[in-house]
Amino acid sequence: MSAASGAAGSSTSGVGTPGRIYDVAGIGVGPFNLGLAALAEPVDGLDAVFLERRDSFDWHPGMMLEPAHLQVPFMADLVTLADPTSPYSFLNFLKQTGRLYRFYIRENFYPLRAEYNQYCQWVAGQLESVRFGTDVREITYDDGVYTLSVDGPAGPEVLRARRLVLGTGTSPYLPAACDGIVEAAANGGGVVLHNADYLARKSELQEQRSITIVGSGQSAAEIYYELLQEIDAHGYGLNWVTRSGRFFPLEYTKLTLEMTSPEYVDYFHGLPEEQRDGLIKSQKNLYKGINSELIDAIYDLLYAKSLSGVVDTRLLTHSALTGASWDPAAGTHTLQLRHEEQGADYALDTGAVVLATGFGYREPGFLSGVQDRIARDGTGRFAVERNYSTGVEPGEIFVQNAELHTHGFVTPDLGMAAYRNSCILREICGREIYPVEQSIAFQEFGVPAPALVPA
Repeated sequence: MSAASGAAGSSTSGVGTPGRIYDVAGIGVGPFNLGLAALAEPVDGLDAVFLERRDSFDWHPGMMLEPAHLQVPFMADLVTLADPTSPYSFLNFLKQTGRLYRFYIRENFYPLRAEYNQYCQWVAGQLESVRFGTDVREITYDDGVYTLSVDGPAGPEVLRARRLVLGTGTSPYLPAACDGIVEAAANGGGVVLHNADYLARKSELQEQRSITIVGSGQSAAEIYYELLQEIDAHGYGLNWVTRSGRFFPLEYTKLTLEMTSPEYVDYFHGLPEEQRDGLIKSQKNLYKGINSELIDAIYDLLYAKSLSGVVDTRLLTHSALTGASWDPAAGTHTLQLRHEEQGADYALDTGAVVLATGFGYREPGFLSGVQDRIARDGTGRFAVERNYSTGVEPGEIFVQNAELHTHGFVTPDLGMAAYRNSCILREICGREIYPVEQSIAFQEFGVPAPALVPA
């Protein structure tokens, strides 16, 4: 499909066939690009390939705690909000795996996190366009075509595509203040880990005299609750540290949810860059808070344990991590903290550290050969257009979950993924494949249009 024609079907058949030019190559297969693959699959004449370096789909395996569930309803699956009739819906997954009635009787709209992972694996296993074990090493561009040098299961290979969709996802963020203890732990000195590795190293954590969790989001709360449940059996001390003023809940009221709408994305995208950056910092409770039921469960558990005496746990707010060190002789980490409201410094000793400090986008190295094809803003970030394109040519390079600074806090929201993929498919195909909603909110986010006055 050429950029000008908007018509699919320019490619020849056969994976890796010499001369084959895909209409689009998706790089990275997390939920967002997997949803795009599922929505693209039935589109006649659209030749797409999706490449993932991992051997299989596995979504945040370190946080598959047994009771943990999504913070969005099941309708926010890979396809339903774009195409409710798709065979790749979550409800069809439940039907095909014999669990639909159990889910119905459960009377809970929020799938378990492990259940959602199984659903995505089920979808991925049905899509011929998705190729696992394929690592993109380099990309070059010439005469309207991107050439991808990849390492696949059969060895080095070259693929070509007219468009790219970057879905490489985010990586664990480790604060610079922890560089020293992270390096020491990598060399066998102490136990320091990001929450992405929590389950794999949980038993190692519970062998320590004390554990400190840094961060105040959903992941931090889930880990704290689980470790608090088992504190008596293992006898460790447990600390929970956040620089926020409180352990705040995720705001999930219905008028707030309208901010995950096309209208709000329009409004946010139209703001000046500096204003958008300021808004993102102020909106964390809209997408980084804790489920209120979990906050209540933590309090109830603390209350129940306090009946038997003092609980060996501390919850420390307003506390920013400014430095950290490892003492091999004592076998402890010392965290340097600053109480930001009181302007006072203090130290906390701990046996192990869990950094529930979130994830951040890292631009993949394979883009080095096509830097001249990427549009940038004043700070060097992707300059992402409203249609999710960031190429110097319209509709040539698209991004998934790399546009927080241009499209707002809805960027990582699973519930808006089908909408974004509908927009991307519209740009790729030159026509609307799935109806793209324009207006769903009751609110008006910008200056109201002048009222029409009858003549």
